[in-house]
Amino acid sequence: MKYFYYFSLFLLFANPFAFAEKFTVAGINFNSPENWESSKPSSNMRAAQFAASSPSGKKAEVVFYYFGSGNTGGIQANVDRWMKQFEKPMGKDVRTVTVGKTKVTYAQAHGTFLSGRPFGPKTPKPGYGLLAVIIEGEEGAVFIKMTGPKSAVDQNIEATKKMVVGSLGN
Repeated sequence: MKYFYYFSLFLLFANPFAFAEKFTVAGINFNSPENWESSKPSSNMRAAQFAASSPSGKKAEVVFYYFGSGNTGGIQANVDRWMKQFEKPMGKDVRTVTVGKTKVTYAQAHGTFLSGRPFGPKTPKPGYGLLAVIIEGEEGAVFIKMTGPKSAVDQNIEATKKMVVGSLGN
């Protein structure tokens, strides 16, 4: 029995990231997927930041943005900007659904991602994927952007969508 107790403690503390993290952005309560590792946001524009691991061992970056209830440029302008971050976006898919009373736009693409600051130099990253989510919440839009190796993004799409639907009470 003593060994079971120590083994249970080991499992509990061996991987502190194996549990979903609860966090709130713009009044929306999220529970991150269990395979996401939280990290301190690397800029003040980021409301939350994660590394989404995958069975392939590759990781995608997941960033939550919230800019207040003011003008964020519009849904289409943001989707267009994200698509322009690829040399030639392939597999473009943009869909808007309603979850409860909330509009949610999902945008996906893959190809050579041009990583870097908006007006700075870009580093081409071939074989990357994108899943972007725009939640038109009561306190303003919440933007979720996942980028990384296509396999890591693809392996996290369903968990991300499930998290979004769950956060909106459905």
